[in-house]
Amino acid sequence: MRISVSSDMDEPVARLLVEELRRRGHEVRAHGALDPGADPQWAVCSEAAARDVAAGTAEQAVVCCWTGTGASIAANKVPGVRAALCTDAYTADGARRWNDANVLALGLRLTSGAVLKEILDAWFAARPSEDAEDRQNVAHVSRMDGARTPA
Repeated sequence: MRISVSSDMDEPVARLLVEELRRRGHEVRAHGALDPGADPQWAVCSEAAARDVAAGTAEQAVVCCWTGTGASIAANKVPGVRAALCTDAYTADGARRWNDANVLALGLRLTSGAVLKEILDAWFAARPSEDAEDRQNVAHVSRMDGARTPA
């Protein structure tokens, strides 16, 4: 899978994220502090990763900043993106399952290497719900930003 990753800081957990995604066989496109010479501001690099998803050049993205909040806000401004700030595996599972999230937001401050791996395990194991109510909610959110309704 092609995954865009952004971080506003070159922190150990951000580097571990890139390494872990590659270890799992994903093709990673780096933005921000993870791409030498790129603009590392959280709003700029999170938008860049989210735009990759919206454009279809990446299937998913992971955006990071110190708390994860700014990265998720910036990513969610891009039509077609459903970014979820996840601090644990249960939240990551729910974000993929019930919200069909296509961008994972992480906080660099509180995410340890072990928690990162648990979050990624849950994120990639979960599949979007086929429940009619869940699909209606996701479709409603997509209509709110004028994006194409997910299948």
